[in-house]
Amino acid sequence: MVKLQKGKFEALERLSNDKGIIAALAIDQRGSLKKMIAAAKGGEATIKELEEFKSLVAQELTPYASAILLDPEYGIPASKKRDKNCGLLSSYEKTGYDTTQPGRLPDLLANWSAKRLKEEGGDAVKLLVYYDPDEGDEINDVKKAFVERVGSECKAEDIPLFLEIVTYDANVADAKSAEYAKLKPKKVTDSIKIFTQERYGVDVLKLEVPVDMSRVEGVGENEPVYTAEEAKKNFQEVEKLTTIPYIWLSAGVSTDLFQKTLTFAYEAGSKYNGVLCGRATWREGVADYGKDGEKGLVAWLRSQGKQNMEELNALLETKATPWYEAYGGKDEIELV
Repeated sequence: MVKLQKGKFEALERLSNDKGIIAALAIDQRGSLKKMIAAAKGGEATIKELEEFKSLVAQELTPYASAILLDPEYGIPASKKRDKNCGLLSSYEKTGYDTTQPGRLPDLLANWSAKRLKEEGGDAVKLLVYYDPDEGDEINDVKKAFVERVGSECKAEDIPLFLEIVTYDANVADAKSAEYAKLKPKKVTDSIKIFTQERYGVDVLKLEVPVDMSRVEGVGENEPVYTAEEAKKNFQEVEKLTTIPYIWLSAGVSTDLFQKTLTFAYEAGSKYNGVLCGRATWREGVADYGKDGEKGLVAWLRSQGKQNMEELNALLETKATPWYEAYGGKDEIELV
């Protein structure tokens, strides 16, 4: 039997669909979304526009999602617009990382806490950490303590912790390069080995796929780094190592490539428990928002945006596994 706090269990149920799949929409982007809107409209994006964009996405797309990920900085109005059956994940970290020192060190939003996120209606706390398992202990120990601290906070508040790990290599500047693609599988699996340990209090891992799918032979458009068979073995390694529920993040790839990735992962034997899909779902709507404001975005969301969500849900219906199966089924969970 696996012991799970009652509040965490009930929250995970609220964040899942009726099949136990986490079909979540992510729009907690802040700095990157601001840049995207600014580029689309040809001028600086305002806070009002950030809030409006998030609110329209929440209003139009949450009827097709089991949960939505929002930030408390610009996303609170959007959280009020979500469908009544859609759970809420709340970001706890500041956007980006400190570029004035090495190590991509994380930081929390100064005037928020797990308690406050829960009081604001959050069903789970999401924490993003940039992690290079090969970096020195003077950096990685700071990050480990950081996750431990938030894990303890979430345990005290009886709210699930979703940990998003974005890997990198301190010596490779371009994460989209072939050079980094060769290093990525081990970075992902080494990170899983660490943060699935009980001391960190993580309830769900929000993972990058363990390979650069754009560089898988026969799948992606870039020069291949892996054969299809090599890529499958990396997905199998993730499945073998991950002892808690895990979901894939779309990491800004195209809608088409993300859908191919979900099928590829399933065929490789990955029993993933859903997705947290952001830009792959709504990115193309930014141009319509920049051009025609609310009217343009709503029209896009009701057509292409809705279609993106429905196609994603159809894939998850047949390719994803209920979150509680990571523990052998609901009968194997003891509520405490």
